[in-house]
Amino acid sequence: MLHDRILVELDREASERRSASGIVIPATAVLGKRLAWATVVAAGPSVRQVALGDRVLFDPEDRAEVEVAAHDYILLRERDLHAVAERDEPSSSLGLYL
Repeated sequence: MLHDRILVELDREASERRSASGIVIPATAVLGKRLAWATVVAAGPSVRQVALGDRVLFDPEDRAEVEVAAHDYILLRERDLHAVAERDEPSSSLGLYL
């Protein structure tokens, strides 16, 4: 990867959604502008805010698709990302008190 480019793989479980009543909505259904989650698989040397394995939120309309070794990926710039999901912290043995 060069410069600030990021190669991501779409989350397969996020491709289909369920409505509140349990109806499956396919990924091809258009429901207005909706952002998508993906996992970072490669990053250029100028990328500072994300690391390999991070889940990132981006606009699917601002993407360039690429096929590498029979796998479909999306090529983005770091500035095209809207959010980075927090990593799951291991639970403390103390627990939470309410």
